[in-house]
Amino acid sequence: MAYQCPYDEKSLLKTEALHKYILETSVLPREPEQLRELRDMTNRHPRALMSTPPEEGQFLSILLKLSNAKKTMEIGVFTGYSLLCTALALPDEGKITAIDPDRATFELGLPFIKKAGVESKISFVESEALPYLDHLLEQGGGEEGSYDFAFVDADKTNYGNYHERLLKLVKVGGVIAYDNTLWFGSLTEPQNPEWPLFFQSVREFFTKFNKFLASDSRVEISQICIGDGLTLCRRLA
Repeated sequence: MAYQCPYDEKSLLKTEALHKYILETSVLPREPEQLRELRDMTNRHPRALMSTPPEEGQFLSILLKLSNAKKTMEIGVFTGYSLLCTALALPDEGKITAIDPDRATFELGLPFIKKAGVESKISFVESEALPYLDHLLEQGGGEEGSYDFAFVDADKTNYGNYHERLLKLVKVGGVIAYDNTLWFGSLTEPQNPEWPLFFQSVREFFTKFNKFLASDSRVEISQICIGDGLTLCRRLA
């Protein structure tokens, strides 16, 4: 089924002018050249709305630096904007395991990753995420508890399944970030019969997933109004 969304952008800010102000004042002037070029290319893609917004990429970058992350994971890559944000933020010895079943879209962004000189930090895995996460957990070799950070922006209704596996792969004190958890700001809106079925099903999922995370004693959380919602989970046990 083709990706459908009844909204034009992910921003939750109450005015378009305020969103533009933030972008033009704090985000775009500091956006590295390769990220800008990748974003411009992605904006011409028919599924451009799937990409991470630049203000969210900037936030992830500084979060990774503050936490001194070195080994990270990304579930859901698309053309790689958030992946390139991560690669630029990690130290020279940093490593990213990037998982996506669609290599073709990743390869659209690969020239910009190469131009930025960070390709060596990225291990791209062409696979559905769940079997590969299970493979990491089954093979041993010190994968459990070895990741500092994981960013999840893939098939939304599998977030709960990813959560259980990532709580084993991410170290105690590490962070799992779930994208789109306010789903275009629709969670408090009345049900609209004109919404596509896909959009409605994901909206229903997030109402349940957000409650689950809020009650999960294994993590402490912060849900942030950036993009269309980003929830950070710090592993406690």
